[in-house]
Amino acid sequence: MLHAIVMAGGAGTRFWPASRAALPKQLLPLAGDTTLLQDTVARLDGLVPADRTMIVTSARLLDAVRHQVPGLPESALVGEPCKRDTAPCIGLAALLVARQDPAATMAVMPSDHVIRPTADFQRAIEQAAAMVESAPGRLVTFGVRPTYPAESFGYIQQGAPLATGPGEAPAHAVARFREKPPASVAADYVAAGTYLWNAGIFVWKAATIIAALDARQPETMAHLRRIADAWDTPDRDRVFAEAFAAIKGISVDYAVLEHASDVAVIEAPFGWDDLGGWSAVARQRKADDAGNTAVGRHLGIETTGTVVHAGEGHLVVTLGLKDILVVHTPDATLVADRAHEEGVRKVVAELEKRGWHEYL
Repeated sequence: MLHAIVMAGGAGTRFWPASRAALPKQLLPLAGDTTLLQDTVARLDGLVPADRTMIVTSARLLDAVRHQVPGLPESALVGEPCKRDTAPCIGLAALLVARQDPAATMAVMPSDHVIRPTADFQRAIEQAAAMVESAPGRLVTFGVRPTYPAESFGYIQQGAPLATGPGEAPAHAVARFREKPPASVAADYVAAGTYLWNAGIFVWKAATIIAALDARQPETMAHLRRIADAWDTPDRDRVFAEAFAAIKGISVDYAVLEHASDVAVIEAPFGWDDLGGWSAVARQRKADDAGNTAVGRHLGIETTGTVVHAGEGHLVVTLGLKDILVVHTPDATLVADRAHEEGVRKVVAELEKRGWHEYL
């Protein structure tokens, strides 16, 4: 059966000051009236039932996640005691899923992407699941056709084309994974026409990813098996905290995908945006005639190309501004040139350095 694993433990530092440790990016309504996590779970409706959906998040976010997705059973929520990247997250999910369904197929996805339309996404997941069923040792990932030479995404180099059915998205063997490149290299990738952005969405058999992690990360899997063995015992929380902290964090790309011999990439037939920063909000929401995008109440006078995120009940007025970012929250306000929005991460780092944790 098909199971969905939603990874929801990210910090979303590029969306400070709206995104905080207690309410990060995936728990905010950045692209519409519902949160990114709620949108992700809703995207699974009709594809994977609630009792085969798992959300892996941070332990400190469990209450907030539970509040946002009340339709999922308590057993669907897994709270990691510390951050250890995607390979341990996926490995533990695979072990827990395989206990109930040894032949399970897993669709693994982040919780903070905007994907539309849902019907195209679901058809693509079904296509990937069929590819896995026909070749159980295969790992399937999704790539997005690049529209500009992004430096913040990893890239997938397409290899030989794979057979697909009528109406299905193009699929290729993966020739190579490429790390986040400098702009000049990214431009070469885009010009070549054989590279896709790595969307971080995967489909594979639980048994396949377990075997791959056993081969490449045996120490990590030993800790994860200890956690899985204690899952239904009174010692679960203690063992989870001890064993998970002992794991060295590593991404599933580094741990498995870059070394695997049978990896396929499907070119995503759906619209995709990973909401990498505040300008992404402007892509997802309607701008006014002057090119301004506002979440909340905004009065723009002689203002163009500006993104405003106002707290509830707060009016932001801008006068004579161009291409500016204004984010207002009850205890912090960010004003920045949109050309420098990547530097929001530096703001968070500086706050940590100064010990101003009340703003994190």
